[in-house]
Amino acid sequence: MNTSYSFKIYNSTAQLPKQWDDLAVSTIFLSKKYLEVLEKSSPENMICNYIGIFENNALVGIAVSQFLDLNKLESFGERDKCIKTAIRNFAFRNFSSHVLLIGNNMLTGQNSFCFSDSTDKKKALQALKLASIALKKKFKTQGKKIHITSFKDFNIDEIQIFNIPEFKNDYQFSTQPNMVFTINENWKSEQDYIDSLSKKYRDQYKRARKKAAGIEKRKMHLEEIITYEDIIYDLYIHVAKNAPFNTFFLPKNHFRIFKEIFKDKFLFYGYFIDEKLIGFNTLIKNGKVMDTYFLGYDEGIQREKMLYLNMLYDMVAYSINKGFKEIVFARTALEIKSSVGAKPLKMYGFIEHSNSIVNSYMPKIFKYLEPETIWQERNPFK
Repeated sequence: MNTSYSFKIYNSTAQLPKQWDDLAVSTIFLSKKYLEVLEKSSPENMICNYIGIFENNALVGIAVSQFLDLNKLESFGERDKCIKTAIRNFAFRNFSSHVLLIGNNMLTGQNSFCFSDSTDKKKALQALKLASIALKKKFKTQGKKIHITSFKDFNIDEIQIFNIPEFKNDYQFSTQPNMVFTINENWKSEQDYIDSLSKKYRDQYKRARKKAAGIEKRKMHLEEIITYEDIIYDLYIHVAKNAPFNTFFLPKNHFRIFKEIFKDKFLFYGYFIDEKLIGFNTLIKNGKVMDTYFLGYDEGIQREKMLYLNMLYDMVAYSINKGFKEIVFARTALEIKSSVGAKPLKMYGFIEHSNSIVNSYMPKIFKYLEPETIWQERNPFK
């Protein structure tokens, strides 16, 4: 029997089919609730669409897409001031400012699409590729010519289904790894984790905890998040602007909206000195996986109190105590994350430029688009 695969593009969560959440089982980040967070508080330079894949008339696949207008950013990141950074910024502004992403630029990992178990995954992916072409045409009618189309973040097993003719012109790239912390099934408490560390990293743990004296950590509820919203945003934007590379900045109401919609599945921890908020971090319960999310801090206090390292230890302790299987620490700060026990998971994606000549040089161009990170992996365990 010949099955026919088709797609439908939705502009809002209100339009999504009733069966949508039946397929959003592998990750919370494809659920209607999360897509509603995006709808109500996505970055100013981002437009989200949602894609349904159908086999005959049955919904068999769901996906998220994000259009990014990089011209709307004041800065791509203010930390690195070098020639390579200047070239990259020029290239983005002039040749790659309109990006269509099948996936989620705000997260690390396969949060792009999900197909039902019985689906022919390659046929469903062919339909998704056609949906990306339809989205490009849609944006073109609105005066937004797409320069780059990308499918991201897949591990070595997940990329196998991309071995189809539709992706033969796409450049397969590898970006910074996803830092994933696997929780030992024998650990029942933070002390079990500490006991498993080698002497050098036990000493690091003790030193960090000693430095944090005087800091009060507390779980913040919706009312407090609203009360501190301006300070929270200042702390977030300080960290975001000092990242080596950024393609978006969250709006001020993002954490409030997330908490309103996700309630206890979204954790917001504030760090205070004498009742002054000096840092925060956020976590998302994603089934048996704990996903770390955005954070912010006062840089001076961060250095003095080893605040970021203490946040990582707090995330590990909470996840062990609550019985999670792993923690997704995502990209950035690779070395310090490996020093608490996270391991790098290589991630891949596909990228295609709309100009065929530029696209033929993508293997050479890509190294200018993706900031290079030199780091040393640590192993803190005995």
